[in-house]
Amino acid sequence: MKMFLTILTLIIVLMVIKNNTTPKNLGVKDGKLAKIPSSPNAVSSQTDIEDKKVEPLKFNGDLEEAKTKIINVINDYEGTEIIKNEKNYIHAVFTTGGMKFKDDVEFYFDENSKLIHFRSASRVGYSDMGLNKKRFNEIKNSLIYNHLKDTIQIE
Repeated sequence: MKMFLTILTLIIVLMVIKNNTTPKNLGVKDGKLAKIPSSPNAVSSQTDIEDKKVEPLKFNGDLEEAKTKIINVINDYEGTEIIKNEKNYIHAVFTTGGMKFKDDVEFYFDENSKLIHFRSASRVGYSDMGLNKKRFNEIKNSLIYNHLKDTIQIE
């Protein structure tokens, strides 16, 4: 019993450390966001894995206006923090209620193709019960609901 409790404590400590550590592979390199893990707890607009793929958002006109509207949607969520806001990139952390799991959510604004690429991945665990894909759809729907079609095209 003592061994079981020791192992359980160690697992919990490791999960807490990983949940509070920003992955080092985030960001944009050569026009690409980081690859998603093999576990089912991530989605990306730049993957070829069909059940993890989401479509990029299209934007018209000014990059700054599109970024501002994405930032407004991020700020509508409770438990979010924008970690990086660079010229064509946003990294935000979404923290779930209850268990306080952290998900890294990235937006890459490709000015040449007028696309906003999206990546959302859980830091810990194996399955996210579809939360990352649901988050993408909520963000997309929020853009529709808030009448932002003039800047961001939703298909």
